[in-house]
Amino acid sequence: MFDFISVAAELLTSADSIIVLVAGSLVGIVLGALPGIGSTVAVAVVLPFTFEMGPNLAIILLVGVYAGSVYGGSISAILINTPGTVQSAATCLDGYPMVKRGKAGEALGWATVSSVIGGFVSAAALIVIAPQLASLALYFGPIETLSLLFLGMVCIVAVSGKSIWRGLLAGVLGMFLATVGGDPYTGEARLTFGFWQLMSGIDLIAMIIGLFALSEVLIQVTDRSSSEGKTLKYTGMVLPKLRDWSGRKLGLIKSTFIGLLIGILPGTGAATAAFVSYAEASRSSPRKENFGKGEPDGIIASESANNAVTGGALIPTMALGIPGDSVTAVMLGSFILHGITPGMNLMRDHGDTVTSIFIGFLLINLLLLPLGMLVARFSAPLFRLNKAYIMSGVIILCMLGTYLVRGNVFDLMVMTIAGGLGYVLRKQDIPMAPIVIGMVLGPNIEMSLRQGLIITNGNVYKLLFDYPIALTLNIIVVFALIIPIFRRWKLSRI
Repeated sequence: MFDFISVAAELLTSADSIIVLVAGSLVGIVLGALPGIGSTVAVAVVLPFTFEMGPNLAIILLVGVYAGSVYGGSISAILINTPGTVQSAATCLDGYPMVKRGKAGEALGWATVSSVIGGFVSAAALIVIAPQLASLALYFGPIETLSLLFLGMVCIVAVSGKSIWRGLLAGVLGMFLATVGGDPYTGEARLTFGFWQLMSGIDLIAMIIGLFALSEVLIQVTDRSSSEGKTLKYTGMVLPKLRDWSGRKLGLIKSTFIGLLIGILPGTGAATAAFVSYAEASRSSPRKENFGKGEPDGIIASESANNAVTGGALIPTMALGIPGDSVTAVMLGSFILHGITPGMNLMRDHGDTVTSIFIGFLLINLLLLPLGMLVARFSAPLFRLNKAYIMSGVIILCMLGTYLVRGNVFDLMVMTIAGGLGYVLRKQDIPMAPIVIGMVLGPNIEMSLRQGLIITNGNVYKLLFDYPIALTLNIIVVFALIIPIFRRWKLSRI
């Protein structure tokens, strides 16, 4: 093991390695901040540039892009209410309200520090407890995963605002939209209305950009009193002081471990972790009444969780050869392309590469702080422009981000319709987050449910009650759903 560490230390002190670490992280932040690119696309775009590199540098570069893009998504989510990546959608809920209160720099500061801590802890977990934690994934089959996803759907209650029923309605709408496209088992077209472009489903990025960003532009345009002649107050990132963390450290720790544990489970992903963590924070935070109005606890919960997923998702990828999410699925392919076979024998056969990845991942998460401040500093002048120009730029970014994902003009129409829908729903005080939650979790719920019914021969009772882990999670789901509804009912009676 000491030989492996010495090899890795020697590798990471070379000029090539330092360039790869900085370049990978910086490229990831920039690509992640561009609406519509996303972590998966960012890693896939950089992958061809690694073919002429050695395996150690190649994997470190991709890990840097991965970690950087997850953090980078928070920049656009906070500043222009446009999640750069799907996993940053929850950050919009409190990040952008802070911007509207003139605290854009503070919001970015909270997001950056939370991201660094969440990513660093997940990197440490990857090093110390990868074999032990990876074994947990073996206990989660389709039935257990279904119950975990049900728990994720309970997040809808936490992000429903004043009306739980409106939030639930929005969540059902999101799950309904997730059914559009080809049936995952039979391939039969569902709700496509003759549009072959919908056979692959409604593009999630197009919907998110439309619901959050384009609808916000429409609201700003129609509300002349808030947009005419004004500029956004933003001069650069402002890091939170140590005293500002008073009463927030426990939430940071909790959210980090939620992200880490969810990241380990294949098929869940950072978006699920961010919303689950946000829901838990909105339930347990001492300042829960401020959620949705620009509360730093909401940003901490979302960003620490989605960045903690990076290390968690790499645990089953490296230890078992099972990708934790779509990004690590691309990275799994890059391992194989460079002659590295992930699995139980990875440490034995490629110990120097594994140790290099471990140390590189730690350094990458530390680099997010100075690089994030650098990107924030250079983007600050853009937000001194008149807000009308900024909104025009947001529309252009929305169109580019939507089109570049799949190169499909049809997605621009989806984004436009989603923007109009988001505008109408927001005017009726119907929250956007439950729609995204429904669309993110809906396909996985359908797949796990159908697999579970096949395993139990269609016996719903066995599906819900015969599997100990699933039963425990189902009980938690019931209580997590009933208690908030009961509390709100009780308060309404006072």
